[in-house]
Amino acid sequence: MSDKEKHFETIVVHAGVKPDPSTGAIMTPIFATSTYVQVSPGKHLGYDYSRTHNPTRTALETSLAALEGGKYALALSSGCTGTDILMHLLEVGDHVVSVDDVYGGTSRLFRTIWARHGVETTFADLTHKSLSDFATTKTKMVWIETPTNPLLKIIDIEKVVAEAKKLPQKPIVVVDNTFASPYFQSPLELGADVVLHSTTKYINGHSDVVGGALMTHDKGLLDRLHHVQNSIGGIPGPFDAFLVLRGIKTLALRMQRHGENAFELAQWLEKHPAVEKVLYPGLESHPQHTTAKKQMKGFGGMITFFIKGNLDNARKFLESVKVFALAESLGGVESLVDHPAIMTHASIPVETRKALGISDNLIRLSVGIEAIVDLKEDLDNALKRSQ
Repeated sequence: MSDKEKHFETIVVHAGVKPDPSTGAIMTPIFATSTYVQVSPGKHLGYDYSRTHNPTRTALETSLAALEGGKYALALSSGCTGTDILMHLLEVGDHVVSVDDVYGGTSRLFRTIWARHGVETTFADLTHKSLSDFATTKTKMVWIETPTNPLLKIIDIEKVVAEAKKLPQKPIVVVDNTFASPYFQSPLELGADVVLHSTTKYINGHSDVVGGALMTHDKGLLDRLHHVQNSIGGIPGPFDAFLVLRGIKTLALRMQRHGENAFELAQWLEKHPAVEKVLYPGLESHPQHTTAKKQMKGFGGMITFFIKGNLDNARKFLESVKVFALAESLGGVESLVDHPAIMTHASIPVETRKALGISDNLIRLSVGIEAIVDLKEDLDNALKRSQ
């Protein structure tokens, strides 16, 4: 039975993982080695140096490819490493169209690093405008993040891919699928050329490793990406690869609970007297709810809401939570709360943040897998203290 014929719940447990032939160990060993003995110069057993390949990493890459229904994957040292490696495919003078509401680290790379190397980025609202409104003859890459961070905008992947294919230069379409996870969304099936993940988040799911991944169907594109990675580094260590493999085994179970908890919390928050507005793709009030239903199998574990009041009210709320932890990142089994304007998106210029709607009373929740009654009680107590 091929991976395509298996259900996702089976793939996460078995893809890429085989019993160790020398011991029968059911878990992939941690191959903590930098180099490999060769039987003759250039003749080896498939591995020569661990910057290029490592058996633990190979198992992870096989699993990662299967998660997205892709043929190939690269495991990386972080999600930002994946962004940087993709940008290395471009030349001076090339142009990128990126969604406007994008992860702060991605925006920082585009604005402060790659702009200095002659690659221009246009940050565009692709929720209701066409790609052609922003693309030029030099557009070589389209960067989609959906749901976006932190405003949870939903971009119609099929629509943007179709528009990109109409451009004569056929730009590479990248989808950052970190917020949705492969459990809820499959960008390669919708026509994307490559999918990016911060495996730090849902794929690993335990807040104990930093990592990234790129998945694709295109062998030629994979070879170009691996050439960059092998040339500059950006690899995960074997223990990091082992931890992500461990996390993947429970991905389906975790995502189901994340989604259930988030949906119930979003509905509850909409009715709370201390909440001004809630953004969650599963709510009918979400501006792109119809698009979310079309391209997602569920609505994820992330919620954004606007607390009534100002920064002082937001600060009181954030200092009052007990079950939710005030911390950056997302996607772990524990619930986290974040203030994007001060924390994850602080590197974005103030004027840009305000124009996007990332205000001082915006709160982002990464809903964990705890008992929903405890999560509600914690938020309710903190919200009451905030007013």
